[in-house]
Amino acid sequence: MRRLLPQHVRAATFDVRRWRGLDPTQVYGYLALVADELERLSRDLATAHTEGERIRQALRQWQSRHTDCRHTSTAPNSRWSR
Repeated sequence: MRRLLPQHVRAATFDVRRWRGLDPTQVYGYLALVADELERLSRDLATAHTEGERIRQALRQWQSRHTDCRHTSTAPNSRWSR
């Protein structure tokens, strides 16, 4: 299955049936495709939010453990002062 992009939605056309409008099978098939893609995007977004929160919490824990760390001496050949 190819990824559904906004330009695909904008460019979608449906066959017009004489006297009856659009072909319902095509319309509902396309709507199902759009719904599947939106569902996938929602899952991906939820996963990204969860991962971002996990990383933020890990960073906070690391910062908490290292707040008292002070480097008072520098290495003899170090270019970086601490």
